[in-house]
Amino acid sequence: MKIFDLNVSTEDSPSEPLPVKVEHEKHEDSAAFMAGFFEANVDDLPNGLGWANDNVTMSAHAGTHVDAPWHYYPTCGDQRARTIDELPLEWFYSDGVVLDMRHKPRGGLISAEDVQEALKKIDYALKPGDIVMIQTGADKLWGRAEYFAAGAGMSAEATRRLIEQGIRVMGIDTWGWDQPFWAMKERFKETGDPGVIWEAHRVGMDLEYCQIEKLANLDQLPRPYGFKVACFPVKLTGGSAGWTRVVAIFED
Repeated sequence: MKIFDLNVSTEDSPSEPLPVKVEHEKHEDSAAFMAGFFEANVDDLPNGLGWANDNVTMSAHAGTHVDAPWHYYPTCGDQRARTIDELPLEWFYSDGVVLDMRHKPRGGLISAEDVQEALKKIDYALKPGDIVMIQTGADKLWGRAEYFAAGAGMSAEATRRLIEQGIRVMGIDTWGWDQPFWAMKERFKETGDPGVIWEAHRVGMDLEYCQIEKLANLDQLPRPYGFKVACFPVKLTGGSAGWTRVVAIFED
């Protein structure tokens, strides 16, 4: 079995406009605090050392994460939209498939036809429960400010088509599932149509689905399907998203 890591690093990065603050506490810094739990002295600990610890302040949408329906809108259909802790775990372990959209221009809009052509190219038919991952190549810019505005994004039409085929979890290697913000802004200014703002996310107002944002390393997978994906989100009570360690699992 071989396992591939499909995450960006969880770190303070020029790529991430959502602030990430990580404070690393050293073994010597925690010694007095640890000793106090046991009514002991620092000298009672091995070499006067306590435990290492880390304190993290960050958005649930920083780093590689899974968006919950609650993120898109407070309702889905005629029901309250579910939060990340309310979704079935079965959604987050299934067969994976990568659709290559690296030919799409920066800021481009990925259509349902683009998705169908990508499936045809690899001779793959989607089945309910598959985890579909969109490759734009934007992950190669992780660590640089250009990442936020890089890659193409999914259209509402393409998102809806995937859901109608039984796909409940889908992901992309860009900052967000939709087009980059600058591209949506340009379309809105050109058309005056508010429907272009966050159009793919807003599909969740009617149809329930989750999306993984900030995937990475899809180019390292030996083939575009024939593997399992595990992407269980952190159980953040009431959360609009949950951080995840996404892996592709290939059996020998």
